[in-house]
Amino acid sequence: MKNKVAVIGGGNVGSSAALYIAERGLADVTLIDIVVGMPQGKSLDMQQAAPLWHKGGSHRGSNDLADVKGADVVVMTAGFPRKPGMSRSDLLKANADIIRPAAQAVKQHAPNAYVVVVTNPLDVMAHLFWKTTGFPKHRVMGMAGILDSARMRAFISMELGVSGADVHAMVLGGHGDSMVPLPRFTTVGGIGITELLPKDRIDEISQRTREGGAEIVKLLKTGSAYYAPAMSAVEMVEAILSDQRRIVPCSVLLEGEYGLKGLFIGVPILLGGRGVEKIIELKLSADELAALQKSAKDVADMIAELAG
Repeated sequence: MKNKVAVIGGGNVGSSAALYIAERGLADVTLIDIVVGMPQGKSLDMQQAAPLWHKGGSHRGSNDLADVKGADVVVMTAGFPRKPGMSRSDLLKANADIIRPAAQAVKQHAPNAYVVVVTNPLDVMAHLFWKTTGFPKHRVMGMAGILDSARMRAFISMELGVSGADVHAMVLGGHGDSMVPLPRFTTVGGIGITELLPKDRIDEISQRTREGGAEIVKLLKTGSAYYAPAMSAVEMVEAILSDQRRIVPCSVLLEGEYGLKGLFIGVPILLGGRGVEKIIELKLSADELAALQKSAKDVADMIAELAG
């Protein structure tokens, strides 16, 4: 295949992302992890499944970060997962120690790659990856907004008994408890959600969206979500490789938009073959803007904590 995607982290999120990329026939995939034999075994398993997908492509496992070489897109998933009772900020310094060498390897061996960061705390890790590589801001982005919006879409579809494909939701802000679901920009088949559900149910769905990851952590007890996060990252990979020019919420570097500067946070963007092609500024109400700024402060505080 023409395209190459390197997935750093062979755990549940990374291996699921590699699988989805292979199933869609988007690219040759290299799965990289420090555990000897694990990415090799998973990649061999995918290679053996490839004839059944009728997609072709190669699937390779590696323990060497240098094997990101030549990647068009890098998906960064490696990191410690959340455990019950653990906040994303608890993961801050431990996962920063994983991000830095990975970012340095990408800078050295895949200097033209686009990067999709999934590692938590996501907005802070995207900022750290960007800062470490020195890449232009349009080539580094965090996955969260698509995932958070997908969770809201799922909850609305469950509530109304309709296809989630017809639900379009918008969730901004940091990928954490202070994320900002926007019912005003959420529709079902083009119909505003406020026309279909009472405010109290919308508020409950919005809160469940904020707690979407924690709900799964609590149920699993020994892990965190991976199917939806992986698929959300792959949506971004496909948008870049196929130049789809989609409008989706992603964590990107703001330089004055929404009155925010110098941090990564989820906002709607135009995502295509040149990565972040445009940041779209919605006309937010005073309450919505205040919620976004509060979420941004939480991210900024973690960036400051990491720098300190």
